Amino acid sequence: MTKVAFISLGCSKNLVDTEVMLHNLYKDGFEITFEPEEAEIVIVNTCGFIESAKQEAIDNILDAAELKEWGKCKHVIATGCLVERYREEVMEQLPELDAIIGVGSLEDIGEACRAVMRGEKYTSFKDKNSSPLGGGRILTTAPHTAYLKIAEGCDNRCTYCAIPLIRGKLRSRTIEDIVHEACELDRAGVKELNLIAQDTSRYGLDLYGEYKLATLVREITKNTSIPWIRLLYCYPDKITDELIEEFNSNPRLVKYMDIPVQHISDSVLTRMNRHGGKELIIDTIRKLRARVPDITLRTTAMVGFPGESEEDFVELCEFIKETRFDRFGAFTYSPEEDTEAALMPDQIDEQVKQDRYDILMQTQLTVAEELNNSKIGREITVITDGYDAVAEIYFGRSEADAPDVDGKVYFRAEKGKYTYGDFVKVKITEALDYDLIGDDIN
Repeated sequence: MTKVAFISLGCSKNLVDTEVMLHNLYKDGFEITFEPEEAEIVIVNTCGFIESAKQEAIDNILDAAELKEWGKCKHVIATGCLVERYREEVMEQLPELDAIIGVGSLEDIGEACRAVMRGEKYTSFKDKNSSPLGGGRILTTAPHTAYLKIAEGCDNRCTYCAIPLIRGKLRSRTIEDIVHEACELDRAGVKELNLIAQDTSRYGLDLYGEYKLATLVREITKNTSIPWIRLLYCYPDKITDELIEEFNSNPRLVKYMDIPVQHISDSVLTRMNRHGGKELIIDTIRKLRARVPDITLRTTAMVGFPGESEEDFVELCEFIKETRFDRFGAFTYSPEEDTEAALMPDQIDEQVKQDRYDILMQTQLTVAEELNNSKIGREITVITDGYDAVAEIYFGRSEADAPDVDGKVYFRAEKGKYTYGDFVKVKITEALDYDLIGDDIN
């Protein structure tokens, strides 16, 4: 039986694609290993969102190819966004590759493996706007937490973003299909379900003619027993009153929302083609905090967008300082081929971008330290993610911490008392920059 391993790069949405392909290969009779050094075929599921992600993808492909020299690897296959975006150019520039698969061809991964085993080069680029949504998966996350992709593609057309070119138009899965998968994850023991899409808040508009995220959450809640349901990637202009009310009426919908604002200057937001300006963003945040007490708000911002003036940047820093987001991430603008922003005048110098990024993150660090210090002495519920045998301490996350992107809660308890997915009451005793430390009080 041929052993296959994946290297999955990029976002959680890409990880779900990896899990679907793993399931397809398992059904096709391949043996799955999570150690690339042990595999005969190594598959790199690439990201191609920004320049650093492209370079990471190329580096991983080359590292996988090196396994042909000293490992058991005989073939390397690349899939995902980088491949979809550059297609045959990838195969030409990286002759180490034996096959490439576009984002619309996940179901062809088995055929790709069989082809390279026959000594053939293989490519597949089916229509990404009509490829199947969903599918069976082999989870690669911890057993108690999972991502559930509710839609594919995006119609927002932000001027800096290549995702619509790579992933296609918005295509929502039906409520019935999503609920069916949620039920399967529930039976598998998942206790935290993270709903994801390029724009989760836009869910259902293409299928039902209206935003249906609140309805979807209610149906998942009604049909499963999953304790924590989390929403990621909700755009501020599409957060409905119905969705806000769901946070108050549904105790299993964790009080956490990820709202990628990207900037606050109206002039920058207009050039980005972001829907809704400064006033709408501020009103949405005020409404959420007023109607949903203790909600955790996460956001991301971009610095160095073409034409971003010093005044625009100062306005962004002041907004971050005043708004006091519980969770925050930033990145520097990267010009991407075939996007409007790449052709805009007044591109920002790379050093200026980095300087602005450093200042913005330092601004948020001060906020994060103050917010974390305010939690000392409080009792919070933590979902257990594991045990650090070296430090002899458990670690997990509160409702305020999404997997992979936010901080952790470390807590002292008797070794062996807890396992993956256990909910623990923890009293916070110390605060680090982004993490918390406490004691088990169960």
